[in-house]
Order: sequence, then structure tokens, then C-alpha cells
Amino acid sequence: MAAARKNKRVAASQPGFVSFKSGLDGNSLDIKRRKRVNKNKKKNWNKFSDIQDVEEFLDDVRLQEKAVGGLIAEKPDDSLFFVDTGEKDKDTQPQTTVKKGKRSKPLRIDLILQPDSRIPAPKNVLVFQQPNAKKQRRMAEKAAKLAAMGVLPRREKLLQLRVAAAASGMSVKENPVANNNPERGFFDLWSPGTPETADPFYLEQTKKKLVKRPDRLNEKPSVLPAIEVVAPGGSYNPDFFSHQDLLREAHEVEVKKLKAENKLARQLAVNDDIATKESAFKEQVEGLIEEGDVEPEEPEEGTEDTVFGPTATQEKKTEKQRRKEKAQRIKELRRKAERQMIDKQQQLFQLRSIHTKLKEQEQRTKKRQAQRKANQEAQKSMPRRLGRLKFQEPDLDLQLSNELAGSLRSLKPEGSILKDRFKSLQKRNLIEPRERAKFKRKHKVKYSEKRAFREIE
Repeated sequence: MAAARKNKRVAASQPGFVSFKSGLDGNSLDIKRRKRVNKNKKKNWNKFSDIQDVEEFLDDVRLQEKAVGGLIAEKPDDSLFFVDTGEKDKDTQPQTTVKKGKRSKPLRIDLILQPDSRIPAPKNVLVFQQPNAKKQRRMAEKAAKLAAMGVLPRREKLLQLRVAAAASGMSVKENPVANNNPERGFFDLWSPGTPETADPFYLEQTKKKLVKRPDRLNEKPSVLPAIEVVAPGGSYNPDFFSHQDLLREAHEVEVKKLKAENKLARQLAVNDDIATKESAFKEQVEGLIEEGDVEPEEPEEGTEDTVFGPTATQEKKTEKQRRKEKAQRIKELRRKAERQMIDKQQQLFQLRSIHTKLKEQEQRTKKRQAQRKANQEAQKSMPRRLGRLKFQEPDLDLQLSNELAGSLRSLKPEGSILKDRFKSLQKRNLIEPRERAKFKRKHKVKYSEKRAFREIE
């Protein structure tokens, strides 16, 4: 904006610039002396700045643009002047039939609606914009670049393949029938039965076509059955040996629990041999000797102190000693190289033993792989750690020998079906092991005696 104003002011300063208001203010002889003010301060900028001449210039420029459509100084002469020959062409005058006593004058409402400015209307940028123009231009540039390299797009490749297949007589895959094709077969969408059609559009819209299930969701988290069969010893009238096996199994479980409790008790037990102040003081003074009992030993005569450490100076080797050490190193390297050569030659005679060792190593590797697979298969039937708690096996439901019932009528129920199903879900890795939430009061319970209770006492 400032640059435009500057250009217009420069145009006005030219001798060819014509102002609409030149006759009014152009010959003014009133020249006022400007007041000298310190303009270093910001408060004096607008107070003592005279911009009247700039405002008048801008008003004049706007008036010329509105009336003529631009600056008069920039207009050609043909658009401003014409040659008056004094003759009027009758042929050029439009022939209009006017009623007697009336003139062909436009209505005032039409004159009001007509534009009175020569300034063209602003250009509507949205009319010339295209959606995704930048993206389409980038795609066109990329396609031109690939075409220059000899790479064809996928659509062109498919078209060439279709043309080549048609030329060779091969069968071309038919496209599916369009949804708006009148020759397409119709079916009742709300019919109770499923229509005999394999239309993918119909199957997707009516939810008849299921989403492809991932393979990992078809794998069960555990190989254990949903309902495990109870051991024969858990029957209401079991065999003697089967019942004894079940009792032995329950006994082993209880022994393991008892061992774990005893181990924890030993680890948390407090040792009776606690150190006291007297025992600690006795340990501190033990081995101490009073001063003066032992006199320091004096060094014998004729002996000198030996100096060790960085203060001891090392004698410099002579050239002969250096050559000797170098020869010994070379000799040692040669001896090692010869030894390696001999070992390689000896390995030729050990091919049979080396082959045997390789076979043994392969057998050990296969054995470890089989053991690893067996462990993985065993892990599939074991409960995994799904949460912060570890799965605990439920107690075995059994009856002692003196509690066995002879008939179903006298049989007492053992365990709970709900707990059994809950533990089965945990064991099959369907839910994580949980524990019962502990009830915790938010406020302390306050007991108070009522008046009626005190009167009874």
C-alpha cells in the first residue's frame, strides 16, 4: 500500500499530471511557516504532522479512478478528446418510436442501479480456484517424469495387458455388473430367505459377508478342555486303589504347602544370638597390646635400605641386548607358525574323529531342540502370568475313607460349581487371576446408646 501511494505521488509530481482540484487549491498563495517542533518524541508525530496535502492527493486520485477509470495523465489522447466536425450521422442514430409528448428517458430506479464508477469489480479468486490443484499439479509432474523414464502407470499397464489378451484370443475377466444397470437381476432385500446371489455389494450391505477373522484369534490360549474329568478316586463310590491315589496326591500338595510355610518361617525367624554392648566391646579390644611391651626392632649393621617403586631407576639396555631380544622374538614367531602348520597337517589324519564329534554335536543340538519343543508344548497347558497375581491351584474335592457314602442319597455335596468355573477360566488363560476386593469403611463406625435402651437398664 505504501509503495502504491509512493508511485502515485511520484506521478503527481510529474509535469503531465492533471488534478481535478487544480483550480481550487493549485493557485493558493497562503504559505504558512511551519512550526519547528522536536519530532524525536512520539507524541509530537501526529500532533504536528501535516498530511493534508497527502490526503488531498489521494482523494483526487480516487476521484479520477472512479470517474475515468484511472489517472488522466496515463490515459491516451483518443480516449479523452474527439474531433468535432459539426455533422451528425443520421444512420448511426437509433430509430426509436416514441409516443407524442413523451421522451425516451430511462427510469430513475434503473439509473440508481447502474454502476457510477469506472473501477472494475474485484476479481473473485474462488471462481478460478480448483480443488486439490496443488496435488493434481504434483501428480501430473510425477507422471510426466515417470513417462520420460519409461515407467507407465498401473492403468496404462492394465490397458496394454487387456489389449494383448484380446489380440491373442485369451479370455478377459468380465467386470461386475453396475448397480444402476437396468438389465441387472433384482431380488427382494427384505425377504426372509437369503437370495441365491453372490453379489459382493449385496453381501457387504446386508452384513451377510463376514469380516475375515485373523488367524491368531482362531488359536486357543490353552489346550486344556473347558471341563476337566475328575479322577476316578473322586467318585461317590470309588475303587480302593483309585481313592488311595487321590489321597496320596492331596497329601503331596499339603506337604508342599507345609514346606513352603516352614521355609518362610525360618527366613523370618529372629536369631537369639544378638550382639550386645559387652560382646561388641570385647570384640573391639580383643588382640590389643599395651604400648611399651614390644620394642621396635633395629636394623642389623651392614644392611642397606632397598628402594622400590617409581624412584628405582632401570638400567638402559645395550644394543647387543636389544638385538638378542629381537632374534628371540623372531625365533618364537617362527616356532609358532611351524607348530600351526604341523597341527593342520595332523588334522588330516583326524578326519574320522572330527566327523564323529560333529555328529555328536548335531545329536546334542537335536536333543536340545526336542526338549525345547516339549517345554513349549508343556507351557501351553500351564496357566500364564496375566496380571500381578499368580494362579493358585484350587483344593482337591475329596472325601476321606470314613466319609464315603454308599448311595447317592446320603452323598454330601463338595465344592462350588461357580468357583470351579471361575478357576477354570483362570487356568485356561481367559481371565487373569483375581482376589476378592477387601471391604474398607470410609468412616469409622460410631456406637451410641439410645435413650430407650438406657431406660431399660
